[in-house]
Amino acid sequence: MTTTTSPALDTAAVVESIADLVAENYVFPEVALPLAALLRERRAANAYRAGTAEELAEEVTADLRSVNGDLHLSLKHHAEPVPQGLGEAAMTAMRRQFDETLGGVPRVELLDGGVAVLEFAPYLFPLDWAAQPLAAALNLVAPARALVLDLRGNRGGDPDTVAFVCGYLLDGRTHLNTLVSRQGEKAEQSWTPPFVPGARFGADKPLYVLTSATTFSAAEELAYDLQQLGRARTVGETTRGGAHPREGWTVHPHLELTVPVARALNPVSGTNWEGTGVQPDVPCPADDALDRALALATADLADPAS
Repeated sequence: MTTTTSPALDTAAVVESIADLVAENYVFPEVALPLAALLRERRAANAYRAGTAEELAEEVTADLRSVNGDLHLSLKHHAEPVPQGLGEAAMTAMRRQFDETLGGVPRVELLDGGVAVLEFAPYLFPLDWAAQPLAAALNLVAPARALVLDLRGNRGGDPDTVAFVCGYLLDGRTHLNTLVSRQGEKAEQSWTPPFVPGARFGADKPLYVLTSATTFSAAEELAYDLQQLGRARTVGETTRGGAHPREGWTVHPHLELTVPVARALNPVSGTNWEGTGVQPDVPCPADDALDRALALATADLADPAS
């Protein structure tokens, strides 16, 4: 019988590499340098006494978030060893979940009155994986009279996937978001695609987005973009409040550092949902959000003016 042992945890080396990466890459330089200094001070004071990689991840994450509360700043522990390289750890973990959740579309259902429910969870997976299952699901609900998007269990994902989904819910190319770099440059714009495979649900029929206190990151962007454009009503709880796109680095075979490298700028609001979350148009407990949205749909569909 062969047994495998975890690599030794060189805390000093791991913390030093984290400090370097934060200083060089975090989107806010005025925060990055003090954060890096804090990590080095804590390391020099022998404050990181964790015996395991999992414990170190908890301690370092608390310090990373201690200055401005950025929930995308974290040291993530992975039970299984993850590959070296930029973003490889996240991709390995997400791929397993993609295969287990029908490509991130665990529920497609048509309810009474022609109202469809479409759930995206646990992530909006990278578009080169998810385009096929998403297109299939969105085509299936395109003839519905009203649509409920359930993001209550969605913890983020790919901004390109957000734009792809929005392409089915809007007519024509629409500017959704602009990413602003560390240097303050408008680095990249996000637009809905000019073409989507199959039929669009379109821009005119009633649309509701369900949120919870765990809805995060790219899922928040989907809710926020549709809300700011006046395309959908959000129903449920205020979301977690993570608007900064991030990159990930493997700093130990079981540890992945995630660092925001840009900030989002919505063309309608001129800001984003960082720290505040997406505020629901119809606040209610997450467990009640579907019933509330279905009641809204029933009323809207009965209104000749809708």
